[in-house]
Amino acid sequence: MTALSLSTAAAVGLKADALVVGVAKGDKGPVVAPGAEAVEKAFGGKLAAVLETLGASGGEGEVTKVPSPDGVKAPLVLAVGLGAAPKKDSSYDTEALRRAAGAAARALAGSKKAAFALPVDGAAEVQAIGEGALLGAYSFVAYKGTPDKTGAQANGKAAKGKGKGAKGPLGEAVILGSRDKAAKAALERSATVAEELNRARDLVNTPPNDLNPEAFAAIAQAAAKEHGVKVQVLDEKALVKGGFGGILGVGAGSASTPRLVKLSYTHAKAKKHLAFVGKGITYDSGGISLKPAGHNETMKCDMAGAATVFASVMAAARLGLEVNVTGWLALAENMPSGSATRPGDVLRMYSGKTVEVLNTDAEGRLVLADALAKASEDKPDAIVDVATLTGAMMVALGSRTFGVMANDDAFRTSLYEIAEASGEPAWPMPLPEHLVKGMDSATADIANMGERMGGGLVAGLFLREFVGEGITWAHLDIAGPAFNDGSPFGYTPKGGTGAAMRTLVALAERTASGDLG
Repeated sequence: MTALSLSTAAAVGLKADALVVGVAKGDKGPVVAPGAEAVEKAFGGKLAAVLETLGASGGEGEVTKVPSPDGVKAPLVLAVGLGAAPKKDSSYDTEALRRAAGAAARALAGSKKAAFALPVDGAAEVQAIGEGALLGAYSFVAYKGTPDKTGAQANGKAAKGKGKGAKGPLGEAVILGSRDKAAKAALERSATVAEELNRARDLVNTPPNDLNPEAFAAIAQAAAKEHGVKVQVLDEKALVKGGFGGILGVGAGSASTPRLVKLSYTHAKAKKHLAFVGKGITYDSGGISLKPAGHNETMKCDMAGAATVFASVMAAARLGLEVNVTGWLALAENMPSGSATRPGDVLRMYSGKTVEVLNTDAEGRLVLADALAKASEDKPDAIVDVATLTGAMMVALGSRTFGVMANDDAFRTSLYEIAEASGEPAWPMPLPEHLVKGMDSATADIANMGERMGGGLVAGLFLREFVGEGITWAHLDIAGPAFNDGSPFGYTPKGGTGAAMRTLVALAERTASGDLG
């Protein structure tokens, strides 16, 4: 991954392949942002005019490359748009800096070193630029090029290539402006969070013939061992013995058997306990309620919630947060076959409730229900589940915003605010009681489907039924932002994004510091 470092050297005197500066939208055209004063001087005070001549406006994410003038050691100046210039005596928004750093790092793929002379007032800006650079530099090339050995295909598994033919990520990003203790801590945090978030992206991008429930569980076990996190894996035999009817029912049609993984990070000084629960459908065909062509090609991403939870627990452990964090990964593959769960079947869940399955493509709520009930037994202070759960949430909020539902309005508000502060667009959603009746079943305690209108809210209400009494709970439906089908933007790549991971880490940090309840 791209290396990060800090420097207080003059921007114009630093040896690098490129020098990144910020440009913002001013009232009368583009303006050069703070941090690039020496570069502006080297251009004779005309850098903004040169950029405008080249078509730059300072718009967010806009990238303009200019050959460096005499006096600047880096041969290239890359100007990246920051959006509207802040009002006098105001600082640049950290999310704008994060996105700008990401766009610049992606544009510099293949370069060995770049210096970032963006506005830095303190540690917050260092953290944002560091995160943006590392997240923007990300690329998934594991399956490109020829493999290390011949015999590439065995048991349905694809041998990984060497990434030949694809530019490597930016080698090193040097952030200019400060090297004090706070800046160094911010840089270290940004590197840890970005590394774990990129781990989640790798998992989401891995093809499903290489990432089934067993393989995902093995990856979690290896990482847990590396970072001192306790891990417990329940295989199919243990799930049967434990009565996990939801997870078993979803995985019944697949040759790849399901798993429930528990990751436990504890701190000796912790006063609070958080539980994160992730939906981990490693491939979702819809089961017997088969998805039509055009709706199943990217369904390897249906385990993004579990990837986010996994990465969040690892980040909490690596950061040494003074809070206990338990992660639950509910892993299954939803496939049609003669052994698959049928519409009309009734499953007895881990909680003891029975569920009539009206649609096998509403499977995520079934695996989550078992995991939520199991997580509740530990009596955590709060549970947050994360899932690519419903297309209805994408209809409501689009492809870049996740929905936040909860059984506690104050907790829902806190999560929404934490997400926004972390740079992750979110929106609080209600849990209307009148929608509960739509899940009535003549056969079982509850059905896995309800009214079509408000389907994302119905799913949240279903999950609420399996949360232990008196436990604060929230549900994040990340169906929209978990996988980017379009072109990269800011620090967001094409493919898996790691949505909601930074929100969970920030929640753990606030809980550890006592700022949350």
